[in-house]
Formats: sequence, structure tokens, C-alpha cells
Amino acid sequence: MQFGILSTANIGDESVVPAIRSTDHEVRAIASRSADAAAAYADRHDIPETYDSYDDLLDADIDAVYVPLPNGLHAEWTKRAADAGLHVLCEKPLAADADEAVDVVEHCADAGVTLMEAFMYRYHPRTVRAVDVARAELGDLRHVHAEFSFQLEDGPDVRLDPDLAGGALMDVGCYPVNAARTFLGEPALVSGHTHDRRDAGVDTEVAATFEFDDGATATIEASFETPIHQTYRVEGTDGWLEADAAFNPGGSETTLRWGTDEKTVEETFDPVDSYRLEIEHFAASIEAGRDPLTDGEEAVANMRAIDAIYESSATGDTIPL
Repeated sequence: MQFGILSTANIGDESVVPAIRSTDHEVRAIASRSADAAAAYADRHDIPETYDSYDDLLDADIDAVYVPLPNGLHAEWTKRAADAGLHVLCEKPLAADADEAVDVVEHCADAGVTLMEAFMYRYHPRTVRAVDVARAELGDLRHVHAEFSFQLEDGPDVRLDPDLAGGALMDVGCYPVNAARTFLGEPALVSGHTHDRRDAGVDTEVAATFEFDDGATATIEASFETPIHQTYRVEGTDGWLEADAAFNPGGSETTLRWGTDEKTVEETFDPVDSYRLEIEHFAASIEAGRDPLTDGEEAVANMRAIDAIYESSATGDTIPL
């Protein structure tokens, strides 16, 4: 499969493009608003074609695009790629809100292209194992706590731009939201609080609570203001599990700890490139004509929960879903 990359964003430069190159697939083209940036990027990764227009890249001889643009541009360029007949791997979150996500999903379906949201942690073997352990060993799941925080450096940053759908919830909070939903399903009630510590026009800290129809709960935290911490813990009637470096373990060895009344277990996972596994799943889904794990409908559901957190924070109400 031949990929085109829309923008020279760091995540593509440092993670996704090397991951594609480690598979049987190829990166054929890179586009940037700066011809010099595109040329430098292409030189680093031995990419044969460069474009100083995103539109021009969509006419290249490629099969799919990876979209790591700022959040507020995801929907527009995903739809444009679909119009060009290209499959789309779009960085999370898929869109600025749930209504826009629905529009993107319907647009891609009408165009007959595969759409996948790039939640790479879902493809890590530890995450797959955690879901299996939760279902098989922990009984009735009653609570999830999930958190992703890091200290964002001062200065201009697209993640602090309200016009580009910035904010801690959209950037890193979407991971804990996704984790809670992965283990517990869709919440019935959502309450949340956000705070803009930098007066940037977007949230830089967020905390939320999910309530589920069966009485289970989840707590969500995300921040641009505190040292890096990424974790989830799942509590069930028969046991518990927890993972640190939960959403981006990098190339390090990882562990999953879990226990019941009878035993405590620590499982170790060899270093693996989650981005490579994500790419391979995307390509295999296209070849098989099946929906990927993190497909458009999953993206819409995650955005509905995120929207509800923002609405609760703005109104002070608990929001039903």
C-alpha cells in the first residue's frame, strides 16, 4: 500500500512514518505548506514525492493518507481525501465534535473508503490482553480510573488554539475517555469540570465522572499542567487490573498487573511498536473489506462522551447520553 502524509507534524515524523516503513507498505508522498519543510522531511525518510499543497498530494499515485493535522482540520481533510478515493488513517480525535464526526463518517461511507481513527494504544498486545483479562477474570466490572497528563511547554502551540479544537481533553483526555468506554461501554450520565489555567481559550485541566446503566462508574483526568502520568485501573467484583505508561509505552518493555482473591499476576510484554501494529491493522482491514477496531462509529461514540464533558463543565449539569 502506498501512503501519503498530510503535514510534517512531529507524530508522523517521529512515529508513524518510521512505522509504515517498518512494514511491507511504503510512504510515497509528503505534503506541507512549506516546500522546504516537505523536502527536509522527505530527505529524512527517503520519500520520493513532495508537495507544497495538501490538495496536490491527494492527486498523487497513493492508496491512503495519514492525517496528523491539528484537530480542527481533521474533518475537512479526511473528507477531501475520501472524495479523492483514498482510505484515511486520521489522528485522534476524528473531529471537533460529535456532529462533525458523524458527518465525516457518513461522507467516508458514501465514498466507499475505509476510515480509521489512530488510537494506537488499542493495538498494543498489553491493551488486547487487558481487555481479555477484564472480561474473563474480574467478574462484574464496577469502576475504571484513567488518566493522561503531561506538562506542555509555554509558548504558542496548536494544542492551545481554540480555533483548531485544542485543549487537554481533546489532546490527551480522549485516551482515558476511550479506555473507560473500552472496558465499561457507553456511559449513561456524564459530569465534568474543565479549567483553563493559562487563559488560552481552551481547557488545560479536566476531570470527569461517567455513570453507567448498571451502576458502574469511571473517573477521567487529563492535564497539560502536571508531570507525565498515563494509567488505567479496572475494578471488578472478582479482581482488578492496572497498567502504567498506558497509552504510549514507546519501545519499552511493559507490564500488566492484575489480581483476584486467589492470585496476583504480573505479565510482561516485550517492546513493540504500537504504531506499526496500527498500520498493519489499517492495511489488513482495507484488504479484507472490514471495519477496523477504531472505526468511524467508535470515533463518534468517543466524541459524544467528550462533548458531554464540555457541556457539563459549561452548564454545571449532569448530561445524559
